[in-house]
Amino acid sequence: EEPHGAAPVDFLQELPSCRSARRRRGGSQERRPALLGTAGSRGAAARALLRDTGELPDRPARERPDCMADKRRARDSQQADTEHLARLEKWRRTSSKSLKKALSEVKGLSSYLVLWRHDIRSIEGKFGTGIQSYFSFLRFLVLLNFIIFILMFSFVTLPTIISKYGIFNSTIAYVSPKNIDNICTIYEPNGNKGLVYFYTYLKDLLSGTGFLEVTSLFYGYYLIDAVCISIMRYNLPLAYLLTTFAYLALSFLWIIKRSVEGFKHNLVHDADPFQSYCNKVFAGWDFCITDPNAARLKHRSLQYELQTDLQEEKLKQKIAERSMEEKLRIYSLRVLINIIVIAILSGCFYSIYRVTVFSQENSNVSIRNDTRTDLVNLLVQYLPSMVITLANFIGPLIFSFVIRFEDYTPAFEIKLTLLRCVFVRLANIGVLLFSLWSQISNCGNDKCKPCGYNYKLYPCWESDVGQEMYKLMIFDFIVILAVALFVDFPRKLLVTHCSWKIVQWFGHKEFEISDNVLEIIYGQTICWIGTFFSPLLPAIATVKYFIIFYVKKIVLIHTRKPAARPIRASSSNFFFLVVLLIGLLLAFIPLGVSIARIPSSKACGPFRNFNTSWAVIPDTILQFPTGLQQILFGMASEAFAVPFFVILCIIMFYVIALDRAHKRVVEQLREQLVLVRSDPTF
Repeated sequence: EEPHGAAPVDFLQELPSCRSARRRRGGSQERRPALLGTAGSRGAAARALLRDTGELPDRPARERPDCMADKRRARDSQQADTEHLARLEKWRRTSSKSLKKALSEVKGLSSYLVLWRHDIRSIEGKFGTGIQSYFSFLRFLVLLNFIIFILMFSFVTLPTIISKYGIFNSTIAYVSPKNIDNICTIYEPNGNKGLVYFYTYLKDLLSGTGFLEVTSLFYGYYLIDAVCISIMRYNLPLAYLLTTFAYLALSFLWIIKRSVEGFKHNLVHDADPFQSYCNKVFAGWDFCITDPNAARLKHRSLQYELQTDLQEEKLKQKIAERSMEEKLRIYSLRVLINIIVIAILSGCFYSIYRVTVFSQENSNVSIRNDTRTDLVNLLVQYLPSMVITLANFIGPLIFSFVIRFEDYTPAFEIKLTLLRCVFVRLANIGVLLFSLWSQISNCGNDKCKPCGYNYKLYPCWESDVGQEMYKLMIFDFIVILAVALFVDFPRKLLVTHCSWKIVQWFGHKEFEISDNVLEIIYGQTICWIGTFFSPLLPAIATVKYFIIFYVKKIVLIHTRKPAARPIRASSSNFFFLVVLLIGLLLAFIPLGVSIARIPSSKACGPFRNFNTSWAVIPDTILQFPTGLQQILFGMASEAFAVPFFVILCIIMFYVIALDRAHKRVVEQLREQLVLVRSDPTF
């Protein structure tokens, strides 16, 4: 009796793709006769046929679809052939083999250097891939902020420090202001002088004023126009602006790269639900797992994935069976809920605008020697941050409550709640900046006539905006720690040790993925906006997210319970990155306005000799040779932009047509696979 393992070999010969390949290679026979003999001889003959037709290329023995005996014979044959090669060819093959082995070992070792690798894998096994995706997302932001900090420190902060302390025999070059009124160059930071109380340092640390205002943390510290080291001249204003563009471009490209990977997973999953089940059931297990704990974690991970798929299919079936009356009731309820959401957003925006105007007008009224007045001044300075945090806290609670009545799938609930909460949080930052700009550009009674901005209230407005971003970052971190210490852990103790019905009704809180993702996206948007005004803010964000990882891990393990409705990691990862990309694109708007539209401060910063921060670019281009100037200005003109746009449109249409052709091919291949599955004899 013939073994069953021989059947697929004959079957492969009958596939249309195999016959087509033989025709393309010039084969005269469209169909070869069936191979006779035993299963082993038929398998060997089939492999020889594949090798003759080019289907089985000359590749390493371990990669061949053969049994172990055939692999050993192939290896011995390859080694025997190597003995007859020339020395150069033999050395080339040996070197290539050694290099591949070394790269494989380095890749294996590098996996142990991945940050929080064991912690995230443990979380995945205990709580599912949806929650694991949040911690992986947090790890990505830690790495991103660390690289942004390296960029800003290397190209902006380090050259300034080197020049100020004369390291490497460096000198400082200052350019005298031209056509600038002397009244615009007056800037006296409120540094601490004389006897200073401890609480003053604490207040300065929280608000970014006092001793922090004159450090490299803020924009006003960078007064140098150029750094001269030997014969090299380092243009600090140009480096400052280009580094800003570099960290924004790096963030954009990195997020796009990770989003495309997530989009591929979503595309594969959504294409065929049956294929998703097959992948998990038949190909989801990792046979390299030998540790019982790791195996248990993998079991739980697969269980959560299958549970999520089944839950979503059940909800889709329920939605498909709705009657017309149910649909009308649900749609009416959704319209009403969206009206409520718009009203809440409008109230938040108006409150933030009024509070910011009040804070900016009254924060400078203080008596330094009166402790009570200093405390009141600190509260006034933090008033916008507190109102924004309050809106960010109340808004998501209301959105999470009302979305339960809209009857969406769990994945779509997270997406819609995230979009609403992201909009309220990011729009709150936008309203804050709009309020600041309205005060900076408030030119009533000719306040802006000498300098182009309100120089009396904001002699160095970039540092003031940096302080607001710094306060938002610090206050957000304090709120996250306070919620963990004074809300989550006391609730856990009460539910565990108190038998009151009202306490048990609250119960253990679930780990809300949308709220937690929203927290870090909100903080990251603040970091992107604030880095231009506070170059070392990414370092604070890196430390903040590093601590938050362990805080959230402890809170998750000891105070939270797994979600009642599991969330799929693939869709979550992709959507988290899309929301993060929205935050980055929104960060472009205030940065673009600050760089290109608002006049730069004439009393501080590297751009004090330019009308705007962007003016350093054309000023640098004017120093280039005439031919290069004409090329660059030509690329920035409409004569270049219109043909470039037309070419881009042609390329886009070509890619769309190619994509449609690929989809048709994929559909044909899928039909062939269905045919193979339904009629294996054919």
